Amino acid sequence: VQLQASGGGLARPGDSLRLSCVASGISARRYTMSWFRQAPGKEREFVSASHWSGGSTTYTDSVKGRFTTSRGNAKNTLYLQMNSLKPEDTAVYYCAAAAGAIVSTMHNPEIYTHWGQGTQVTVSS
Repeated sequence: VQLQASGGGLARPGDSLRLSCVASGISARRYTMSWFRQAPGKEREFVSASHWSGGSTTYTDSVKGRFTTSRGNAKNTLYLQMNSLKPEDTAVYYCAAAAGAIVSTMHNPEIYTHWGQGTQVTVSS
């Protein structure tokens, strides 16, 4: 099982970036997939999640209205479109996958059994 995240980089405040996470070795249609991030000196925090059923997408409050998560047609690719980036969005972004999962637990990192290697996003002027 492999989750390969990409798309990070250096951006200025107000810019946009699009992260991708490709899952292999799992039947991604049956997995809830999510984005987490970890800033230096801080704990890993939930960013967004796409429920395996396709019926629910959720975001942490700080990114609502700016970030959009979606899946490719084959469901094995997870995207995170990040608009209106802020310096506080600077972090390593990780994708994660959990078999099944119920909507109310999608924000909980403990339910995720597979993690990608992370991609660095730096927002600075």
